[in-house]
Amino acid sequence: VMEQQTVSIAKAGITTTLNARTSVLAAANPAWGRYDMRRSPEENIALPAALLSRFDLLWLILDRADDMADTALAQHVLYVHRHMTPPALGFDPLPASDIRSYISQARACSPVIPESLADYLAAAYSELRAEEAADEKPASYTTARTLLSVIRMSQALARLRFASLVCQSDVDEALRLMKMSKVSLSDESAKRAPVDAVSSIYATLRDWAHAQGVMELSYQEAVRLVAAKGQPRDLLDSCLQEYESLNVWQVDEQQNIMFIN
Repeated sequence: VMEQQTVSIAKAGITTTLNARTSVLAAANPAWGRYDMRRSPEENIALPAALLSRFDLLWLILDRADDMADTALAQHVLYVHRHMTPPALGFDPLPASDIRSYISQARACSPVIPESLADYLAAAYSELRAEEAADEKPASYTTARTLLSVIRMSQALARLRFASLVCQSDVDEALRLMKMSKVSLSDESAKRAPVDAVSSIYATLRDWAHAQGVMELSYQEAVRLVAAKGQPRDLLDSCLQEYESLNVWQVDEQQNIMFIN
């Protein structure tokens, strides 16, 4: 989509190619049902780094347990279920017509980057590259596309002000968004945490199935793979039970495994 400026659709018997004249907002689930912070985004999402690099920003959103957030979400769902309508917002939202008009006028602007900001942008790009080089395991890679992303976001921020020139504050905000995006892809506490035995067994079975291109794994084969790693069968049984409860795979009566896509 982002390179050819077209999008292909094959659904409900309709096969066609349409022009793409808008930004691309995409969401991806972990390839094997559970995001592993010890692995890179391309390994978790099962998409090549060359494709991911075409997105200006990548944000990792994890469903972590949080008492306040979980309670608020449950109360919202229960309210909608009981009253068949969402709860009151507590404020008057802007009319949709006003938002459409604002966006239409903003898109009509074509801000440019003044010559005075060229050196500032070049220095900021070099700093991003230096920070990445100092990181032993970078969560993403900074290329010339990253610089183009910063330029696009800076121009977008200038459009919000109906400005004809990009200012330094626009560039700084674009760089802040870029850095926070990279921060969201890494979790130092998770990287430092040792891999527990059950997770190690899951990774062994998942990697084998991925390498073989299969979605099913017999219990005998799983026992062989686990034994080759020097791990006991009772840990394998615990792994099967834990990840079945997470809906990562299904286990039949013979303990054979079927991954859930």
